[in-house]
Amino acid sequence: MVALVGGIAALILGIIGLIGWWGSFLIILKGSVPIILILGGALAVYLGMEEIKEGKTSEIPAENTDELKTEVENLKEELKELKEEKMDLDGDAKPEEKKEEEK
Repeated sequence: MVALVGGIAALILGIIGLIGWWGSFLIILKGSVPIILILGGALAVYLGMEEIKEGKTSEIPAENTDELKTEVENLKEELKELKEEKMDLDGDAKPEEKKEEEK
């Protein structure tokens, strides 16, 4: 409730101040627009350069996709073997063997 009352008071005082100091407001506005444009343009140039750099670095892994795919397949096979070894060490039957025993 206090924030609402404070917000209303600030809004009313801001409108009164804007009406009373309209000329000063326009001078400040005229001075701040070029600065905002310069800073916004500099930020856009910086972000554009970063995007170009990012585009160049993202092309590098595309050359190694075949190597990465084979490595992933090897790791999947290795993981499968490790799971089978763990099942054997635990003394549990493999899921395929359990299905055959149930029949």
